[in-house]
Amino acid sequence: MVFFNKDEQLENLGNGILDATWTAFPTLARNQIAMTWVVYDPPVRVNTGGALTPNAFWDHPVRGFTYRGVERIYPASVVKLFYLVAVNEWLEKGMTQYSKELERALRDMIVDSSNDATSLVVDILSGTTSGPELPTGPFETWKYQRNIVNRYYQSLGWEEMETINVCQKTWGDGPYGRERAFVGELLENRNMLTTNAIARLLHSIVGGVAVSSGRSQAMMALLKRPLNDLPTDTEENQVTGFLGGGLTENAQIWSKAGWTSQVRHDAAYIEIPEQRPYLLVVFTEGKAQAKSQDILPFVSKLVAEAISSL
Repeated sequence: MVFFNKDEQLENLGNGILDATWTAFPTLARNQIAMTWVVYDPPVRVNTGGALTPNAFWDHPVRGFTYRGVERIYPASVVKLFYLVAVNEWLEKGMTQYSKELERALRDMIVDSSNDATSLVVDILSGTTSGPELPTGPFETWKYQRNIVNRYYQSLGWEEMETINVCQKTWGDGPYGRERAFVGELLENRNMLTTNAIARLLHSIVGGVAVSSGRSQAMMALLKRPLNDLPTDTEENQVTGFLGGGLTENAQIWSKAGWTSQVRHDAAYIEIPEQRPYLLVVFTEGKAQAKSQDILPFVSKLVAEAISSL
């Protein structure tokens, strides 16, 4: 059971959006896109600054649509959302201490999608560091420590988290030394996420119940993206070529994108004046899709149009 209810109206709209996307982008294969879409019908219980208790929030029904939402896909930088929540949990529980440097790293990891910043965050979360290969014994201890973030997400008891893997750093050129050994000969231990798992985590942040209401609001502040006056560096602004690229300027978006030479993904919570707010996670795979600045904005625009019809 996913955390949202499926219903006929969203099934029809969602399938129509996918059909239109495949028609517009004939090189996009059926198994090269995954999508989870959650709609917040009135009375809206999200982005209220944590007005609800966690139990009241999770008991409040929402409806959604998913296509291949349980498929494990390499998430690229979208994984940084999971490290953001984990660090806030560690801080809340006193498992790590606040520092200016950690605050700077969190900001750069989310706002600019910095891999170097993410490296420090993963070190702080796990108490491990990158470096040369290790002898077997120490390496086993190191690997166990690095899996602490996975154990945290398993401990939440959410069905969507059962198949994910979130223990690897994000790289520019790729891992070396003990990091290369850890990811596996065939990259079998790379990070893997599903669009449903990401949607549930983002849903908890937007609902103000990720760690605490105050920490959820601080995370939302980092995820907020301007839709006008964008930085000219389109690769880094996480709007151009992503879901924000399909929205009008009066919309608001909180998001985390990810891209490599093989994938282009985005996960976003979106508010459009006078419309129902919604959450949208879209993953695309394949070299052609990774290069395309058009697919994610196209899907986003169709979803926004569908929202206006509800």
